[in-house]
Order: sequence, then C-alpha cells, then structure tokens
Amino acid sequence: MKIHRTAVVDPSVRIGKDVEIGPYAIIDADVELGDGVRIEAHAMVKSYVRVGAHTRIFSGAVVGEIPQDLKFNGEVSEVIIGEGVQIREFVTINRGTRASGRTIIGDHSLLMAYVHVAHDCIIGKHCTLSNCVQLAGHVEVGDYVVMGGMSAVHQFVKIGAHVMIGGGALVRTDVPPFVKVGKEPLRYMGVNIQGLKRRGFSEQDRRQIEAVYEQLFIRHSNIQRAMEAIEKRQPENPWWPIIKAFLMRSRQGDRGIIKGMHNYRNA
Repeated sequence: MKIHRTAVVDPSVRIGKDVEIGPYAIIDADVELGDGVRIEAHAMVKSYVRVGAHTRIFSGAVVGEIPQDLKFNGEVSEVIIGEGVQIREFVTINRGTRASGRTIIGDHSLLMAYVHVAHDCIIGKHCTLSNCVQLAGHVEVGDYVVMGGMSAVHQFVKIGAHVMIGGGALVRTDVPPFVKVGKEPLRYMGVNIQGLKRRGFSEQDRRQIEAVYEQLFIRHSNIQRAMEAIEKRQPENPWWPIIKAFLMRSRQGDRGIIKGMHNYRNA
C-alpha cells in the first residue's frame, strides 16, 4: 500500500492489496477498497462505500455523500462501485435512500469530469457518461450506454442497454435499448448501428432490431398498435422479447417513452 502521509484514512477502512491513496484524500469509516484501487489527491470517499478492484477515483471527486433528498432521514445506505471504474475529477455520487438502499455503478464504466449521480441510481457495466452528465434520483441505465456531454436525466427514467444519447439532451422519458436519441424534445434518431457493430452484433441482428423500431417509431404513432403489428408480423424476431420487456416495464411507470420520427416530420 502507498498512503500519503497527509491522507486521512479511518482505522476501520478495509484496504485490499496494492492500494494507493494520494495527498489530502479523505476516507471515512466503514469503507471497503478492493485490490489495486487508486484514490487521487483531495478525493473524498464517505462512509458506506464499497469500491471494486482496480477502480480509480480522481482528484476532487466525492463518492458516497448523503442524498440531496429532503425525505432522507439519516438511514444507513450504500454506494457500490464495480471493478475497473474510472471516476474523473469532481464527480459526485450520492448514497441511496430507504427506497432501494443503494446507488450502483457497474464494472468498467467511465464517469467523466463533473458528472453527478443522484441517490438510488443504477448504472450498468461499460457505460460512458461524458462531462457534466447529470442524473436525478432513481435513474436506471443499462449496459454499454453512452451519454453525450451536458445531457440531463429526469428522476425515475429508465435507459435501455446499448443506447447512445446526444450531447445536451434532456431525457424526460424512458429510452428503449439499442437506439440513438437526441434533439429537443427528445426523439428517436435511429438504431445505434455503430455502437452495435463495435460490440459484435451481426448485420442480421442489426436488421432485425431496425425492423422492430421501424414499426415502433416510424410506421405507427401509437405504441400499442405498433406492438400488435410486431406480434403479428415479426413473432420470431429474436430481439423483440427484449425490447417488449422494456416497453412493458416502462408502461408501468409514469415517465412514458420517447417519441418517434412520425411525431416530428416538420421539426
């Protein structure tokens, strides 16, 4: 271990092998640091944080501060950081509330400078949140999501896996998997073809996904009618059950789903 003499580390902290803690970093009680974790100068890790192996927390970041939620009453809750996560300068990640008890950042995700992750958020694996992305409470983000800089997400919004969100987007409604979204108001901009290529999706996979979204966001103006058309015309499409499961769960919430191209033909 390499712990700088000016760092303040509570004696109760559980520290793995080959951990480095830089100058003036502060690590509170009841924290766990996995093997190979690196905490840079002036970073702060508050109580009830679990940091996975080989994660790096850069200067000025604050991980595990209490929620910015007026209903929070001091209950014990956690932040769980996966393995190989990069938390860049001045990122803030808040603990959960009694609603779920934890905020989670998935393995190998990158949170660029000034990102804010509010209470009870769940971020999937291999996600990239660009500079100044802001997530309100209870947001769920699937695996391999890329969010452009300065985009903001309303509380309780769900974002499916393999989504690309344009810079500066205001995400007020749920975003189903495999798509690109952008503009204002937020709308469907096509399937995330380049992202899917990079992750090994075949041309046939991509065409099958595009066929589903053509019904959902181009040919129909009503989600229920679009779903009925897909059930009738594409019952064997292997990607439909995944997309359908997201849509069904989204319809149980109160945020709604992004709009399709047909809503903005003159925009």
